[in-house]
Amino acid sequence: MSDLTTRIDSAVRYIREQTDALPQMALILGSGLGDFAHTLEEATVISFSDIPGFPVPTVEGHAGAFVIGKHKGKTVAALSGRVHYYEGLSQREITIPVRVLAKLGVKTVLLTNAAGGINLEFSSGALMLIRDHINYSGQNPLIGPNLEDFGPRFPDMTDLYTKQLRETLKSVTQKEGIHLEEGVYAMYSGPSYETPAEIHMLRGFGADAVGMSTVPEAIAARHSGMRVIGISCITNMAAGVLDQPLSHEEVVETALRVKDTFICVVSLAIGHFA
Repeated sequence: MSDLTTRIDSAVRYIREQTDALPQMALILGSGLGDFAHTLEEATVISFSDIPGFPVPTVEGHAGAFVIGKHKGKTVAALSGRVHYYEGLSQREITIPVRVLAKLGVKTVLLTNAAGGINLEFSSGALMLIRDHINYSGQNPLIGPNLEDFGPRFPDMTDLYTKQLRETLKSVTQKEGIHLEEGVYAMYSGPSYETPAEIHMLRGFGADAVGMSTVPEAIAARHSGMRVIGISCITNMAAGVLDQPLSHEEVVETALRVKDTFICVVSLAIGHFA
């Protein structure tokens, strides 16, 4: 048994000792978006630091809480915060939470992030359904020995961000008067923001938004047999789009500003997919 498998199994055992709830859907909540986890009812809250083998975030805006509870009668798991590749761990390690969710029986995972807008038609505060991604991080969470218990050596990524779920979510949010953009998310490793030249290149590649997360989790989730939904909160325009510097404070502030709309979208997703 590999060290990675040992860490995953240890985390699963610990979580099952804390609660017997069986979530079918999970949320991984990005910068400034973690408050939704604390709206769950009948909740069991576990600090990442208490879970054996679990990676612990070090970035502001990522609380590091594993919450299992109910939302409108549906049992869900919500991870308030994540560990990013730039924090120094491998992509195999930062996707341990995804593997743990799969072992807990989760079938659908909703990944959220704060992202920089590349598409010039997007505005700060927009919510973008991820249609596809470009992995420009230089790494992949599946590099290394294949975890045979989860999936095949060469998993197909054609419909990674499940089209059926995207179409359903666009339809139900539209009925609530909420407009969701849709586009391609590009991942850079960070932690430095991208240069204007890099953003110009990514726009040429067809990217609509850029960030420093989500892609490894999406790949690991697909490898684990889960359905994936991705939502980016466009918290700022990317480098070179506007004549102003970029800051993490702006990212968190914008995420908080659109919190109510975001919560409504997540609630609708749970209602239809959990």
